[in-house]
Amino acid sequence: MKPFVFVMILVFANVQLSAQTIGKLNVSVATSSAGGNYAPRNIIAIWIEDSSGNFAKTLLANADRRIEYLYTWKAATTAKETMYNRVDAITGATLTSHGTRTCTWNGTDYKKNMVADGTYYVCMELTDKHATGNYSKFAFTKGANNLVTPPNVTGFSSVNIQWEASVTVGIHDIAIDDGIQIFPNPTKNIFHIRGENITSIEILNMSGTLVFKNNSTTRIDMSNYKNGIYLVRIKEGDRTIVKKLVKE
Repeated sequence: MKPFVFVMILVFANVQLSAQTIGKLNVSVATSSAGGNYAPRNIIAIWIEDSSGNFAKTLLANADRRIEYLYTWKAATTAKETMYNRVDAITGATLTSHGTRTCTWNGTDYKKNMVADGTYYVCMELTDKHATGNYSKFAFTKGANNLVTPPNVTGFSSVNIQWEASVTVGIHDIAIDDGIQIFPNPTKNIFHIRGENITSIEILNMSGTLVFKNNSTTRIDMSNYKNGIYLVRIKEGDRTIVKKLVKE
């Protein structure tokens, strides 16, 4: 009996760790000088790292000709063999003054895959010289709603990091052998759903907003939707299956 209980605990832990909450992270920070000779002109990068310090995604990068001096961000992206990766990030040239910087994160990595729930870091780096400037990182939790307002640090003040959850998908919800098929996936426009006793179909975007719902049609036209990742929530009998759909 004891070995069985042990196995069940491990299975439960794995399911919890593999949950993927759809939501939105809002980041706001006021910047100030790093004491460089180019001040108040400055370059800045804000990005996400996982609990092990692995680069996940850049949220903001105001840097152009002097981008090489954001050493920490450069090292983080280079470690993933994707130096200066700015997929979906807010980008721009060198800033002429300091102010409040804002950006958001939808819970995906630079490959546009949803990441598992857990502890992540918002990393910030700023410099106004041809040398190392200011760098800080702040932990938050991707999962249930939470707000982080850390104390001011050199170069970064009034930091506000808020994760707003909308829907959670467990690993058991996206199992391959569930009897439900969606095809083609990725799709350009039209995709089909195959299954028995389907009573409801819902499509949510990566912010967790419901963008489509019907009770019977299994041929769905995505022509009027933006390219990206969606969640297809299918009710079949007394169970609900959630699948990822990519529109490209």
